[in-house]
Amino acid sequence: MALIEVSRLEKIYSDDGVETPAVGGVTFEIEKGDFVAIMGPSGSGKSTLLHILGFLDRQTAGVYRFGGKTIDDYSAIELAEVRNKQMGFVFQTFNLLSRTNVLDNVKLPLLYSGIKESLWDHMAKEAIEAVGLSHRLEHDSAKLSGGEKQRAAIARALVLNPQVIFADEPTGNLDSKSGQVIMETLEHLNEEHGHTIILITHETYTAEHAGRIIHILDGKIDSDKKVDHRRTSDHFVK
Repeated sequence: MALIEVSRLEKIYSDDGVETPAVGGVTFEIEKGDFVAIMGPSGSGKSTLLHILGFLDRQTAGVYRFGGKTIDDYSAIELAEVRNKQMGFVFQTFNLLSRTNVLDNVKLPLLYSGIKESLWDHMAKEAIEAVGLSHRLEHDSAKLSGGEKQRAAIARALVLNPQVIFADEPTGNLDSKSGQVIMETLEHLNEEHGHTIILITHETYTAEHAGRIIHILDGKIDSDKKVDHRRTSDHFVK
């Protein structure tokens, strides 16, 4: 069974009787350990699709299963737990607490996890080490560079060892050098740690770090191909 199963998925927004289709009948599967880029221009429906995959929104029609279960198989409390423990989210805007250091930012998901507080520091430090940011452990997030902020955000997404990391335009607010470091970080987490990565991007260069690209156009799958010449990095920046 695939980790993610999508069948004839649709999302239609309705406003004052006007219906706007955002996702139009897409079907695909993603296996555990895959690195998949969902690529398309602005307005193509890729972020809407990510919100459905992350149980942040509900489809209008079709079926979406995560680990064999649909959104209707969970109560509201159970859904919140799935999003907290089994899914990690990384956004373009980082969403860090600006007056809080890296360690405490990364510990945030643990507040709602039910895990003993005595384990929090160790778990957070492991996640921070995994993204090569241990030397910034006590730094306030506001004093980090853009690339370091995003690596801290990735560590926060990792701290509960989720089944999948959703990265929505993670290089969008970064210069090319910092963006390359972020892609090296995601690549490292996928290849060395086995994390499933689903990347949302409009950039071909960024998408080619993945092993597979699903191209979305006007809410439909335009192409779904393996990357023949994947952009890989010879080193991981620490």
